[in-house]
Amino acid sequence: MAELTITSPAFKHEKPIPAKYSCQGEDINPPLNINGIPEEAKTLVLIMDDPDAPMGTFDHWVMWNIPPVSEISEDTVPEEAEQGKNSWDKNEYGGPCPPSGTHRYYFKLYALDTSLDLPASSGKKDVESAMSGHVLAETVLMGTYEKS
Repeated sequence: MAELTITSPAFKHEKPIPAKYSCQGEDINPPLNINGIPEEAKTLVLIMDDPDAPMGTFDHWVMWNIPPVSEISEDTVPEEAEQGKNSWDKNEYGGPCPPSGTHRYYFKLYALDTSLDLPASSGKKDVESAMSGHVLAETVLMGTYEKS
């Protein structure tokens, strides 16, 4: 079986995320390509966070019940997917916006054997708790960003 992977045609792993996808640009999600989804996967979870934030890890995007799709297009949310609260208390993507220096942004993808029954008020911790014991595979794409 192929290994679960997440890549982006907009940036390479461990390389800079284009400003277009940040608070200094259009603040839209980058395109993401997904490969190697396990056959038994019912849904996917995507969490984007920044562990380098001054006040602790900052959550930029929390999404669950993503159907097993091969891509998430630029500036879109897959049908049926649900978005939870990010650290700005918004149910949407929030692009990189570090106060200073270069930060790392992790796009963490999980394939689950179930759907998650969570309210829209759920955040990353709620999603991580609900998916515990249901993760079939996981992968990560990391990009960096520094304000110009």
